Amino acid sequence: MSTTTSTAPILSSEPAADEARRRGLRRMRTVAVSLLVLAAVVYVATLGRDGFWGYVNAGAEASMVGAIADWFAVTALFRHPLGVPVPHTAIIPRRKDELGRGLEEFVGDNFLQEDVIRERVATAGVSGRVGRWLADENHARRVVDEVSVVTATVLGKVRDDQVSDFFTEALLPRFREEPIAPLAGGLLAEVVADDLHHGLVDLALEELHRWLVGNPETFIEVIGERAPWWTPPRLNDVVTTRIHVEVVRWVSDIRDDPHHHARGALDQVLAQLADDLLTDPATQERAERLKERVLAHPQVLATGISLWNALRRALLASLDDPQGAVRRRALAELSSFAGRLTTEEALRDRLDRTAADAAVFVISRYGAELTAVITHTIERWDGKEAARRIELHVGRDLQFIRINGTLVGGLVGVLIHAASVALG
Repeated sequence: MSTTTSTAPILSSEPAADEARRRGLRRMRTVAVSLLVLAAVVYVATLGRDGFWGYVNAGAEASMVGAIADWFAVTALFRHPLGVPVPHTAIIPRRKDELGRGLEEFVGDNFLQEDVIRERVATAGVSGRVGRWLADENHARRVVDEVSVVTATVLGKVRDDQVSDFFTEALLPRFREEPIAPLAGGLLAEVVADDLHHGLVDLALEELHRWLVGNPETFIEVIGERAPWWTPPRLNDVVTTRIHVEVVRWVSDIRDDPHHHARGALDQVLAQLADDLLTDPATQERAERLKERVLAHPQVLATGISLWNALRRALLASLDDPQGAVRRRALAELSSFAGRLTTEEALRDRLDRTAADAAVFVISRYGAELTAVITHTIERWDGKEAARRIELHVGRDLQFIRINGTLVGGLVGVLIHAASVALG
């Protein structure tokens, strides 16, 4: 059974830069070849001469040897020299997969280490840079605009059936599993302890008083309907009118007196209810039954979807308006956060540590997959094309090996000739 390995061409995103590299490589190759040709011409011109020209001849001969040897070494990295399949040549095309795995291990061992990552994040000063960038109102507004567009797009793609599935499959089962009494009791106890309910009570009393004053006929009619049938209508009118006056006075007294005994009684009732929800099994059982009846009612789902749609419409309308409340608030909060980033060193240090922890977590969890991209990508490359691309990037510098080999070889040749003359 035979297997085939598919290869993918290496695509360049910078053709202009590649063309500049190609011209630089040709120039350096021309210089290296010119030095070899010059050494050959000098060697031929000084062949068989003694004295000073003997030194020149020896230097030229050694220069040719060094130039040819280094040409062979450089060429062998990328292809077979002169097309002859000499062993251990065309190293990159033949062993690109091994080189890819070696590069993967090198990157993982030397760059994706916790100490290195933390040092680089600390040196980068991410939070400080973000703060300075966001301090520009145009940049902050751009962030708000982009987030608004993305948020509006996401909200617009959420369908009612998805919301219904979320309620029925995620929220409602979770609410049924969670005991409501401890949660409600603890919340109510905190509300009573911090007097947070007083504002709601004041609002309710104010609205109730306004309604009673503005709708006496409705109140009298409702009370009159519950009067005995045998009482004279005139008496009913007098009694219900008096009841209305007393109720208005009573509500007004409670509204105006923060220490009214009715308020105290309400506080005691709420505190007792909170304690019962936390400690009394009977009250807890009644709360659970009430929760089940509420959750089982079909209107709960419809109400949830209606609330979601109303919230979504309000958010979309505000997000679509560049001067909407949501965008203005987001811009104000983002600008405030940018100011804190630029002035509070402790906040920057905390965020930089968080960024470093996040980077270390990602690398420790997914580092192997990240470095494996190197091997997988190189394995997909065509060997010859990979060699050409690598040579295009580093070949110009490698030509200096040939140039240096020519010059150093000539110098060594002169020294060897001088030693031979001295010893002879």
